[in-house]
Amino acid sequence: MRTPRALWTFGLLRSELVTTFRRWRTIALLGVLAAVPVLIGVAIKIETRDGSSPGGGGGGGGPAFIAQVTNNGLFLVFTALAATLPFFLPMAIGVVAGDAIAGEANAGTLRYLLVAPAGRTRLLLTKYATTMTFCLVATVVVAVSALAVGALLFPLGELTTISGTRISLAEGLGRAFLIALVVAASLIGVAALGLFVSTLTNSGIAAMATTVGLLITIQILDQIPQLHALQPYFFSHYWLSFADLMRDPVYWDDLVRDLGLQGLYAVVFGSAAWARFTAKDITA
Repeated sequence: MRTPRALWTFGLLRSELVTTFRRWRTIALLGVLAAVPVLIGVAIKIETRDGSSPGGGGGGGGPAFIAQVTNNGLFLVFTALAATLPFFLPMAIGVVAGDAIAGEANAGTLRYLLVAPAGRTRLLLTKYATTMTFCLVATVVVAVSALAVGALLFPLGELTTISGTRISLAEGLGRAFLIALVVAASLIGVAALGLFVSTLTNSGIAAMATTVGLLITIQILDQIPQLHALQPYFFSHYWLSFADLMRDPVYWDDLVRDLGLQGLYAVVFGSAAWARFTAKDITA
């Protein structure tokens, strides 16, 4: 009994992945994400063609990487991830997660999926796994696009960390890969939130709009100084801590806080989504 059920679950996940990544909406989202590093790279190239330095600033934050792009194209990967993480990546995840359950209900296919028989818990886990796969793919698309543009427009070679030490190109590529994984993991809370919202309505558009609206609202609140006591609990507060992976040695404290907070959001909103979905009357 277990082997067929495991194979059936794998088949359901494969079907969900194929359906999600074949949608024109998904392809368009990935296209927009891939275009962001291109625009950043071209803008920096145009700005620095007369020998001037690109806008940047000091410190270890994401925007500071812009000042290093002309010296090493690998920094375009870090800059592109820092530019897309506050809005573009969460918006894309919110669209996919918000449509996961509500979109099926709106299309009238949710009832047939449960009759298949998928089971509500298995179907919910499959939808979440599909959304997390999209998180990883979207992040990799940004990183690969930035790496390609950076290699085309700027030199590659040894790079200087935030701490001032020099590391090889191979180690820099390894850190870029690790940063992409951390950025993808930083979105698991958004995915769980979107999935929960998706169980509350039968309208895919309403679920997507609500999720994206919540993302924007929370990030606005994260910038208000009077809310400093609450801000460490906002899921977006430690997003740019991936810059600490470019220190030597790596500074792990904020990275651990970020991943722990994302895990907490995933548990809370994942449990809420399960409680709502398993008790919901399926009429479509």
